[in-house]
Amino acid sequence: MQNLLEHIDKFVSLDESEKELLLSRISYVEARKKQFLLEAGKPGYKLFFVLKGCLRLYLITPKGNEQTHQFVIENWWMTDYLAFHNDSVSGFYVQAVERSEVAVLQKSDMDFLLEKIPKLERYFRLCYQKAVGAAQKRISYLFSLSAEERFHNMNDKFPEFVQRVPQYMLASYLDFSAEFLSKIRAGKV
Repeated sequence: MQNLLEHIDKFVSLDESEKELLLSRISYVEARKKQFLLEAGKPGYKLFFVLKGCLRLYLITPKGNEQTHQFVIENWWMTDYLAFHNDSVSGFYVQAVERSEVAVLQKSDMDFLLEKIPKLERYFRLCYQKAVGAAQKRISYLFSLSAEERFHNMNDKFPEFVQRVPQYMLASYLDFSAEFLSKIRAGKV
């Protein structure tokens, strides 16, 4: 859990008793490849911090296709944020892309921690602002860049994702087919 404490320390300083309290409210999961941490239609009361590995957030479209909305690697948080904060069922799946080590914070524990350690309000606000900004940037790319430009942008800015994520998941995230991604990689587009 040292990764998590170091990540928090980049935003706010916690004393030893605050760190102990925080860690007492967080559980640890070793997720195997393709294991679900959250499923659509089930309560979305868990927030995930990747200590090691890679997770993805996706939904199933009305046509039955997977639509990936987000990937996270080490030192990123992920969940269905609306379900988490509204104490409702999730509309998304969170799945391990590869074997992953994950810190898990339940909504009730987060509420407790935010009350007992007010500095964590700032930490989570800053993390959420970064997450919202990243989501907005992704949406702008979907509307303003061609499919080929989206791939090259992703490859240039986030090569760690392109190397770690299966082709069909990456294509889903970029909003085109795996076959089209193969053509882009082969230079046939």
